[in-house]
Amino acid sequence: MFTTVLMIEKPLVPTDVELVTSLHGDEPTSFIVLMQPQGDQDRLLRALDDVALGELDEAVREGQEPEGREALQPAERALQHSLEALRAAGSQAVGRITEKHPVDTLRSVVEETRADEVIVLTRPHLVEEFFHRDWTSRARHKVGVPVLKLYAHTE
Repeated sequence: MFTTVLMIEKPLVPTDVELVTSLHGDEPTSFIVLMQPQGDQDRLLRALDDVALGELDEAVREGQEPEGREALQPAERALQHSLEALRAAGSQAVGRITEKHPVDTLRSVVEETRADEVIVLTRPHLVEEFFHRDWTSRARHKVGVPVLKLYAHTE
């Protein structure tokens, strides 16, 4: 059984599920999904990313994103939806919310579970990626397994 830690920031859509479950062919894969509530991420960086990607409507809506405790319930629903989608695709899947320091949580989960790899599946974060402060860049320096960066799809 191949064990993958999957870091996400939004619910998986069918295209994402197909992508991550087909990466290793017919080899059975179990997923440990880590979900960070969107409101816990830096609002300014999200807005800058939206502007850089030409998504001006999204940049304007960043101020309406729930933060702190208000962001937990939507994140829990997104996590449950993602776990159910992975299970429906034939994979084992467990997960949890990571409120603070997601890369530190990632490192400890990789160590505890002896995961084989990490997949970071997020929307583009151009500003953080440029300065190598995105989850993928930071994770590559903290975990002793391969880290794959994939961009999440939208429905």
